[in-house]
Amino acid sequence: MADEYMKRDGWKHYNSSLQKHKTRIEREYSPAQAGIQNLWPRQLAQRWTLVLFVGTCLLYCARMAMPISAVTMAATFQWSKIDSGLVLGGFFWGYCFTQILGGHVSDKVGGERVLVVSTALWAMITIATPLLAHFGSHALFLMALSRFLMGVLQGVFFPSLASICSQRVLEGERGFLMSTMHSGCYMGTLVAGGMGSVILDLYGWQSLFYSFGVLSVLWALFVWMFFLKGEVTPKQVKTNNSSQWTWLRLLALLKNPPVWAMVFTHMCISCTSNTLLSWLPTYFKESFPHATSWVYNVVPWFSAIVSAITGGYVSDFLISRGYGISSVRKLMQFLSMGVSSMFLMLVCEKTFTSFTSALFFISVAVGLTTFTSCGVSVNVQDLTPSCAGALYGFMNMMGAFMGLLMVALCGYLIEVYQSWALVFRLIALVNSTGLGIFLLFGDAQRVDVDC
Repeated sequence: MADEYMKRDGWKHYNSSLQKHKTRIEREYSPAQAGIQNLWPRQLAQRWTLVLFVGTCLLYCARMAMPISAVTMAATFQWSKIDSGLVLGGFFWGYCFTQILGGHVSDKVGGERVLVVSTALWAMITIATPLLAHFGSHALFLMALSRFLMGVLQGVFFPSLASICSQRVLEGERGFLMSTMHSGCYMGTLVAGGMGSVILDLYGWQSLFYSFGVLSVLWALFVWMFFLKGEVTPKQVKTNNSSQWTWLRLLALLKNPPVWAMVFTHMCISCTSNTLLSWLPTYFKESFPHATSWVYNVVPWFSAIVSAITGGYVSDFLISRGYGISSVRKLMQFLSMGVSSMFLMLVCEKTFTSFTSALFFISVAVGLTTFTSCGVSVNVQDLTPSCAGALYGFMNMMGAFMGLLMVALCGYLIEVYQSWALVFRLIALVNSTGLGIFLLFGDAQRVDVDC
C-alpha cells in the first residue's frame, strides 16, 4: 500500500515538473514554436557558456597575434608601413565576406558545428603563419593571404553565436550568454596583450603564433570530443519553413521598421566601438606621453569585462521580473550609446585635462558600450529567431564595413585638424543618431513568421 502511494506521489511530482517545464517554454514561445525548439537544459547551457567564453578569448588571442608581432616582423623582414598595413588590413576584408554565409549555415546545421570546424581551420592557419613567413620573395603575399583567410574563417564566429543563442536559449536568458561572449573578446585582448608581450620578448614572435594556435586546436578538439560526441558532420536543425534564407526574404524583413532600425543601430555602435579600439592607445600616447602604457592598455578593457557580464545579468534579471523585453533592450542600448557618449564628451572638456580623469571617463564609456550585447546584439534573436544567424551576419558585415570607413575618417581628422575632441564628438554624434532610431522604431516582437 505504501509502495503504491509512493509511486502515485512520485508520478504526480513528475507530471508537475513536466508541466512547469512546458509552461516555461510556452511563456517564451508560441505553441507552434515550442515543439520545434532545440533548447539546452539550464545546466548544459551553463557549461556551453563557459566553453564558448574560452573560445571567444582564444579567437581574440589568435586575432591579436599579428598586430602584437607586427613591429618585430616588420623589422625582421624589412616591411614598410604600407606593407604592414597590407598584412594587417587583410584580416578585416576577409572578415566581411563570411558573415552572412556563416550565419546561414549555422541556422541550417547548428552553430556549434560551424564554430568547431572554423576554429580548427583558423587555428591551423595561425600555427602555419611562421612557416609561411619564410617563403622568400612571396612571404609578404602569403602573410596578407593568411590574414585574409583568418578573417574569412573567424567571420563566422559571432553569427554562429547568434544562431546558437536563438535556437538553444530562452529569450529571458539570452542577454547573459551574449554579454559573457562579448566579455570574452576583451579578456582575449588583455591576455594577448599581456601574456603575448611576455612570450614575444622571451621566445620570439613565432612562439606567439604557435602558442595561440595550439591552444585553439585543443579547444576545438575538446568541444568535439566532449560536447558534440565527435559528430562534426552537418546535422539538420529543425526549424519551420520560414527559415529558408534568400535575399528576397532579407529585403522583406528590412521593410519592418524594427528590423532596419536594429541593423542601423548595430552599424553605428560597431563602427564607434572599432574606432575606440583602434585609436585609444594613440590618443593616450600622444596626449599623455609620460603615462604608463600598460595602465591605459589594460584598465578600459578590464572595465569592459566586468561591465559586459554585469549588463547581461541585469538584463535577464529585469526580464525575469516582468519588465517588457523591448523596454529592457532599449534601456541597455541607451546606457551603451547615450550615457557612454556623455562620458566621452567630458573628455573633450578643458576642465578635465589630467590623465586620471581622461582614463576614468574613457574606462566608464568603454564599459557602458558593452551593454549593446544586451540591446541590439540580442534583439536580432527576438525579431527573427528562425534566421538570427544569417541576419546577424548581415548586420556584422555592414558594421565591419562602416568601421573601416570611420577608422580611416578619424585618422584623417587627427592628421588634418590635430584634434582628438573632434573625434570624440563624431563618435558621440554617430551613437546619438543610432540610439534615436532604435528608441523610435525598435521593438522585440517576432516579425519573421510571415516573411
